[in-house]
Order: sequence, then C-alpha cells, then structure tokens
Amino acid sequence: MEESFSNLPSSHLLGSVPAVVSEDHKTINKEVPGANLQIFPPNNSGGGGQGQGYQTVGGSSDGGEQQQTNWKGFFNISSYTQYFNVDTDIVLNRLISSLYPITGDFVSKIDANPDLYGLVWISTTLVFVIASLGNCATYLMQRRSSQISSWTFDVNYVNVAAGSIYGYALVVPLAYYFLLQYMGSTASLVRFWCLWGYSLFIFVLSSFLLVIPVEFLRWTIILIAGAASSSFVALNLRSYIQNSQLTIVVISAFVLQMGLSVFIKMWFFA
Repeated sequence: MEESFSNLPSSHLLGSVPAVVSEDHKTINKEVPGANLQIFPPNNSGGGGQGQGYQTVGGSSDGGEQQQTNWKGFFNISSYTQYFNVDTDIVLNRLISSLYPITGDFVSKIDANPDLYGLVWISTTLVFVIASLGNCATYLMQRRSSQISSWTFDVNYVNVAAGSIYGYALVVPLAYYFLLQYMGSTASLVRFWCLWGYSLFIFVLSSFLLVIPVEFLRWTIILIAGAASSSFVALNLRSYIQNSQLTIVVISAFVLQMGLSVFIKMWFFA
C-alpha cells in the first residue's frame, strides 16, 4: 500500500510547484523592455518626513540638483558647459549688438541664455591680435622714422597682452558683481562676464586700423573705439542700477573701459 501511494503523480494536486519553469515564461520575462527596477528603501529626503516614493534606477533624484547648487560646482568643468551652448547666429548677433552701444538692450538679449564663449574667444583673439599687430605697428613706425635695417619681434607683447586682457576681462566683472551685491542690487556674474567679454570685440577690429603709421589717426581710432566700448558697458550696466546714488558705479565702469583703450594704444601701438 505504501509503495502504491508513493508512486502516485502529484503535479496535478493543488499547491504543487512545478519542477521546471517553461521556456516561454522565461522568454517573456527577459524581453520586457519597460522593466522598471526600483531602489529600496524609498527616498525619504522630502520635507516633513514624508517619502517621495520608490526611485527608479537611473532616474532623476535630488542629488544631481544639489550638486549643481553646491559650491563645489564652481570647480567642476561640466557646470560651465551650458554657457557654451550657443550657435554661430547667436554669437554673430551679439557681436553686432556690441558695435551699437546706444541701444543698451544687450542685457535683455542675453538674459535667457548668457554665454562664456564670447568671453573666451574674444579675449584670446584680442591677445594675439594686439601682440602681433603691435609688433607690426612698431616696425612700421621705426622704419618710417629712422630707416633702420634690423628689427626683432618683441615676444613680451604676448605676455603683457595675455596678462592684461585676461585679467581685465575676469577681475573687473567679478569686482562689479561683488560691489553691486554688497549695495543690494541684483547682479549676475555670468552675465557680467558675457557683457565685458563682448565689449572687447571692437578693439579687435580697431587693432587692424592702428597699424597705420600716423599717430594722430591712431589716437582718433582708439578713442572712438574706447568710447563705443565704454558706452556699451555703461548703458547695459545701468539696467542693474535701481538707485540714482549708484550712478558712480556706471561712471567708473566707463572710465575703466576708456583706460583699457588708452593702455592698448600706449603699450602696443606707441
């Protein structure tokens, strides 16, 4: 009797577990494209102790947003990639706007998408332009005055140009940013860098005219270029000034920009 009972098949009984899982069931589980894995335990970082629910693997979480707002993001190169997301049409439009300072609407144009591409590209271009053309202008002036036969390229022009242009384009906007923040005015450091960066574009164009070995013409060109660049900075900086007592800030920005133009003339095109 015991042997007969032990030989009975049990796969049809209620609660029995099949020994082998069908191949079709395995295939269905493997081919589900929308399989949503979940992390346990739930994310309880929300306010008031209430959880945010389960977080899917690879999904967005608060960690990425906190990393962007953390001060360590200033030292992360990937934090600045969004400020180089501009195309050729946008850059050309902003370059043309920098040549028409009277409008004073440059801040409104860059408000939604300020870029650092103009700052880097224009500053680097200006460094090499004034260094090379400055040597060329010096050669033409010496050749015209004394008819010298030997002349050497002054490589120190590159060092002075890099230190002065990069230092001015980075430090001056940074100083005005902290100054306006201290005075209670709204300011944006990236927009200030963008503003001062594009203000240097007119010096790139005027440097080609400064090669002309006529001193009076050189001074006329650099003063016109300096006045246009200074007006461009001052008029757009005025949009951040709500108090009339802060007008001195706009005037000082105008004077500094004019000082840069005179420095370029005196050092590189003397």
